[in-house]
Amino acid sequence: MIDRYHQNLAQYLEPGRVLVIYGPRRVGKTTLLNSFLSKVNTKYRCDTGDDADARKALSSESLSEIKQYVGDNKLIIVDEAQRIPNIGTGLKLIVDHIPGVQVVVTGSSSFALAGQVGEPLTGRKRTISFFPLSQIELAKHYGIFDLKQKLADTLVFGSYPAVETASTKEKKRGVLEELVDSYLLMDVLAFEKIKNSNIVRDLLKLIAFQVGNEVSLREIGALLGIEYKTVARYLDILEKAFVLYNLRGYSRNLRKEVTKKSKYYFYDNGVRNAIISNYNSLDLRDDIGRLWENFLVIERLKAQAYLPIHTNNYFWRTWDQKEIDWVEEREGKLFGYEFKWGGRKVYKVPKTFIDTYKNASVEVITPDNYLPFVGVDNKYD
Repeated sequence: MIDRYHQNLAQYLEPGRVLVIYGPRRVGKTTLLNSFLSKVNTKYRCDTGDDADARKALSSESLSEIKQYVGDNKLIIVDEAQRIPNIGTGLKLIVDHIPGVQVVVTGSSSFALAGQVGEPLTGRKRTISFFPLSQIELAKHYGIFDLKQKLADTLVFGSYPAVETASTKEKKRGVLEELVDSYLLMDVLAFEKIKNSNIVRDLLKLIAFQVGNEVSLREIGALLGIEYKTVARYLDILEKAFVLYNLRGYSRNLRKEVTKKSKYYFYDNGVRNAIISNYNSLDLRDDIGRLWENFLVIERLKAQAYLPIHTNNYFWRTWDQKEIDWVEEREGKLFGYEFKWGGRKVYKVPKTFIDTYKNASVEVITPDNYLPFVGVDNKYD
């Protein structure tokens, strides 16, 4: 078994606070909870959001009913808590009125769970993010040499736990197709009550071919035959359901800079390739630059969440096509990163960027030097 970065959940538990674990479906949240519970020596109750008794009690907004549900347990865990109406109010009643009880909830749909727990649990929760397997976790498991040897497969098949442990490429493909069909789009379709999933799939296909480029909502709407406002709503839901990550442009209001459009990345390369049904090896692909950029963006997000690195993320581009793929605003400075699969190609830093932002630096990230960028150090050699 591959150890996860958040393996020890006990370190995140605090009196009077709910531990909220967000992440896509099938990334191992339930496995994480089971591992944690195997080491717990206190009395606990663990339910899922599908459990009728848990749904009835925690959505009741009745303190007496919730006290009966908690009983003499000192730890309450609710997996897939977004399925319980008014879950935030129920959790608030526990932490405010039942002393000595610790609470952990997980959710695969941030648009549902965040909306329910956000306001009721203001000042009463701690949130951690959970992703498909990170390079940090895989380096610890395999070592750096083997990690690098697996890079080509990771760019194609991604790093969901079930994909990582599948023994053949054909099995990896089967896991990904089931993941997309049965899990990742489930929340989106249910939330919007969409009976025909083709429009969502077609939207994701268009995004898949535009990874690394700004997305025009009007152009996509015209191609799909729907209004751009509908496109914007679907993209927002896909983002909040942990399918897509939205990266916005950086600017300090210079007229030459592009800021109104966004770039979208998939939370996993394998999901991106499953959407377009392309599992070809790297030597047979013409989109390796997109795969490399998507991979680095998401691995950087994992590193930022796990280490942690506190930053605001952007891309930077001018109307005359000067660009920097990734810009972090932290420590009062700007750190730019350009992603190049072909590491030998000379990259010229945009003079406009350096001249405009005196506190900025730019680094080129290639397969030769990417490990520190994704949070991996040399201790796993």
